[in-house]
This record gives sequence, structure tokens and C-alpha cells, in this order.
Amino acid sequence: MAVTVLDQAPSLAQLYAKAAVTAFGRGGGLPDTHLARHGVEVDPAHHAAYTRVCRLPLDDVLPATYPHMLTFPLQMALMSDRSFPLALPGLVHVRNRIDVLRAIRADEPLDLEVWAENFAQHRSGAAVDLRATVSAGGEEVWRSTSTYLARGAKAPEGAPEADIEVVVGDLERVAATWRIPDDAGRRYAKVSGDVNPIHLSGLTAKAFGFKRAIAHGMWVKARVLGALAGRLPDAIGLDVSFRKPLFLPSTVTLSTAQENGGWDFAVRNQKSGTEHVVGTIRPL
Repeated sequence: MAVTVLDQAPSLAQLYAKAAVTAFGRGGGLPDTHLARHGVEVDPAHHAAYTRVCRLPLDDVLPATYPHMLTFPLQMALMSDRSFPLALPGLVHVRNRIDVLRAIRADEPLDLEVWAENFAQHRSGAAVDLRATVSAGGEEVWRSTSTYLARGAKAPEGAPEADIEVVVGDLERVAATWRIPDDAGRRYAKVSGDVNPIHLSGLTAKAFGFKRAIAHGMWVKARVLGALAGRLPDAIGLDVSFRKPLFLPSTVTLSTAQENGGWDFAVRNQKSGTEHVVGTIRPL
């Protein structure tokens, strides 16, 4: 295993451009590469901007989804490299699990590390897990698994079946209704750096086969976390499936139910009932 330590976060805009240029001719197995950053300090202004965009409370503890902001550029650097077997354009984020092992103070220096594993087959193509871990003072405090699906791709012979579904219970009670504006993708892209064209405008989304721009799945996940703020323990596991694109603008409902000491939830289109995000939150 090779660990490459970076001095600063890579530019996501440059990585998207690199991925587009190097999209063809990929293949093979997953690279045995880990990318890391050490002693990362959270910018208070960025922390505040993130909580505003995601409707999260602002205090001296990081939201459960915030470390994803720090690790995502490293994951993008892995996926945009020619050694990664799947072309980044067209990869779909289909599942994300986050474990917060303890509350993370916003002033703690953090060590980040990411890698890829679990190259799996799926009926629609091939899937891969991008893993991330965050440590403070030598102690792991946060970890995540982001599963990406490449439609039409092929996994290696004998690869396991991908598990991309999160099972939730009966969710009939509507807890909230959200009107999602057409600039939601641009606002989240500004704070996250995730400038994937499918999120920015109808024009750029159509170039990739979508009828309108779609919301970032991790933004929707953070909105759910914000809706349940004050009702969750410090150590939690948040597991979601991103099912159908949430086109912008849209009106959606959030349905919740208490289960096993935590919550099940679903974000659905108000008119059609289409499920965009379903998930579970459990104490660890």
C-alpha cells in the first residue's frame, strides 16, 4: 500500500477537467493507493457557510456530514487519475454511509485518508467503494463509504455483488415539506467545490442526459440531518441510498419514523411520490 500525503486540497474544478480528458481507455483493477492530508484545520467561515446552505445549526461541533467536504477532493483525485479503472464522467453516487465515532470539535486539527476498495458487479454495470477516515489526536473519529455506480461498465471476473440499497420501515408520516429552488445546486457547489455540471444548470445538465439540473445527494442528506438536529446522539451511523434524481426546482416531502433508537427517513417528490433519498440513522 502506497500513501501519498498532499500539502493542500486538490482543485475540484481542475480534477473534473482532468477526468473528462482522460475518460477513455481505462480498465484493470483498483489502484492500491491511499491519499492523505495531515493537520487539516477547519476554516470557521467555510464551516458557517456550509451550515447556512444545508440548514444545519452552527456551533463548536462539526455536523456529521461536514468531514465529507474535507475528504471528497482526495477521493476525486483518486478517481480522476488514469490508474482508476472507471471513467469519472457518468459515475453515479448511489449510497453513502457515515459513522461519527464521537463529536468532532471545529477547532481540532484533523488527519484525512482515502482509498478505493470493493470493485463489485451490479445488474446495471460495476460499482466501487470510496473509503475515507478522519482522525484527531491519533484517534479515528469519523469514517465513510461512498458507493459509485458506473452504468455499462464491467467488474473483474468473480467480483462480488454490489449492495447499494438501504432498507427502511413504513414511512407514511410527513414531517416537513421543502421547496427546493433552482439554484440549490449552484449554492451547494459554491461551498462544497463540487462543480459537477449536472448540478449547476439545466443547460449543463442536459449535456449529460438530464432534463434539468439535479440536487447534490450529500446536500439532501445534510438537510435531513438538519431537520433532526437536537434529537441525535453524538456517535451515530447515517446510511442512505440515493435512488432517483431530485430535479431542480422541486417540492419534496420528508417522512420520518423512530426505529431502533434512531430514525428511518425518506425524501420524496410531493406530487409523484418518487423516492429521491431513503436512509437510516442509528446510535453507535
